[in-house]
Amino acid sequence: MTEPEPWWTGAVVYQVYPRSFADGDGDGVGDLAGLRKHLDHIADLGVDVVWLSPVYRSPQADNGYDISDYEDIDPLFGTIDEFDALLVEVHRRGMRLVMDLVVNHSSDQHPWFRAALQSPTCPKHDWYIWRDPVDGHEPNGWRAAFGGPAWSWDPGTRQYYLHMFTPQQPDLNWDNPDLRAAVYDMMNRWLDRGVDGFRMDVINHIAKDADALSGDSDAYVMQPRIHDHLQEMHERVFAGRDALLTVGEMPGVTVEDAALFTDPDRHELDMVFQFEHVGLDHAASSKFTRQATDLPTLKHSLARWQTGLEDRGWNSLYLSNHDQPRPVSRFGPGGLGAGAGAGASADRGEDPFAYLYEAATLLATVLHLHRGTPYVYQGDEIGMVNAGFTSLDEYRDVESLNWFRGAVGRGMPTAEALEALSFRSRDNARTPIPWDDTEPAGGFSTAAPWIGMGQGWPRVTVAADRAAGERSVYEHHRRLIDLRHRSRTVRLGSFTLLEAEHPTLWAFTRALPDGAAASEVPLVVVANLSAEDLELPAEVAGRAGDLVLGNLGAPPVPGLLRPWEARVHACR
Repeated sequence: MTEPEPWWTGAVVYQVYPRSFADGDGDGVGDLAGLRKHLDHIADLGVDVVWLSPVYRSPQADNGYDISDYEDIDPLFGTIDEFDALLVEVHRRGMRLVMDLVVNHSSDQHPWFRAALQSPTCPKHDWYIWRDPVDGHEPNGWRAAFGGPAWSWDPGTRQYYLHMFTPQQPDLNWDNPDLRAAVYDMMNRWLDRGVDGFRMDVINHIAKDADALSGDSDAYVMQPRIHDHLQEMHERVFAGRDALLTVGEMPGVTVEDAALFTDPDRHELDMVFQFEHVGLDHAASSKFTRQATDLPTLKHSLARWQTGLEDRGWNSLYLSNHDQPRPVSRFGPGGLGAGAGAGASADRGEDPFAYLYEAATLLATVLHLHRGTPYVYQGDEIGMVNAGFTSLDEYRDVESLNWFRGAVGRGMPTAEALEALSFRSRDNARTPIPWDDTEPAGGFSTAAPWIGMGQGWPRVTVAADRAAGERSVYEHHRRLIDLRHRSRTVRLGSFTLLEAEHPTLWAFTRALPDGAAASEVPLVVVANLSAEDLELPAEVAGRAGDLVLGNLGAPPVPGLLRPWEARVHACR
């Protein structure tokens, strides 16, 4: 506690999904010009970092996560000069800009892959993962994340190439040192340009054993060479550069794995995105099959990560991003499984706006008071809800469309498949930001948007929320971010879960070691995830001293939590 902590322990990150943030040229798709126009909306929150989802050149088979040119901007979003202007504006406002980087795979339109198709003897052929047929079929039984085999046949080379996502996203071969060098050179050029770090998509997939015969994901994630690759990346790209942020998205990572990846002495990454807590409501058969979960399960999951990374490592704190349903719809009234919704119907047809302000600010409070770096996904700062789409033609996400076709093809009733999409589809997070209630697209664009505005508009808008005073979700986020900046306890204090099995109470303490900061007091956080008043257990109530921050103001009855109320108290 006596060493200066890294800057990002006190930072908050705001994720921009550019095609849905703001449209500056009137074509119905968000872009860099629109982002620049609304940059003060982000800066006024007080966040420290802007994470920009991919804006590189791309055929958009997976909304930019299929990159055909790592060093240019797709015309859909603008130009490289506009990117440079954005970077200047971000820095002028005292924020950093982190690029989303996808180097597990490229687009099949990338010049590297086009060269690889020419001949098995082409040097760049080995920059991708190829195998000969086995008995006239794919070399093993791996399945792609978005459906179908993970191998596609190329008649020119008479080989299969590996793609863990769509066939338009061939996997790069990280065993090839020339490929790795090319990636590192590209990353260095972005950093030389002024970019402040990278969030790296499915980065733990890059070390894989393509000769494995198993169909399990264990064969292509978390192979031991991943640590060698990341340590080499650190040495070749990040070492000697100050004030960067390196984040690895890592499906399947465990607490023990994350402790290795984020141990500062190992020189790999600053933090990882883990998926355990956002997979609790997935059935084993498919993420589109909703599995009942409850608040104690969610609390236990996040608490394990808190304690597991307390001494060595660091947490990324998130409840949503461009791949996840909206938190209010998922964890708010009617969203979390039996137990967390006591007093509120668990029927998915319930009013999506019930306790909207309370639920959005409660979830933000709990998230921001954990130990780690919080991430705010665009729209969560105004309480956006799931899209509420009811027909297939409203969806755009390749994963959702592929799953729907497969599920219906296997006999699932259309209505049941649409219900699954309505809760799980990534498009729930991708509806445009509704800046106001004007036609045709709530100030997002002067044209029809690339995807529908969703059921929240025109009721939920930036203008309406920011005008709501004490009941503004945005203003509550500002208070939470300010508290993190001011409080060493919030940034670095240890975490202790209270009342772990309580079905509706989320309570925990944050505290620095004795004598670490005489001016700081421990904190206790209490939150009522139900639509009924909740009397605090005596042991928890006895800890709650002066109110530091709450989403409903001063409590009329100190030992009682109102529906969907969250409070932060000084700990007695």
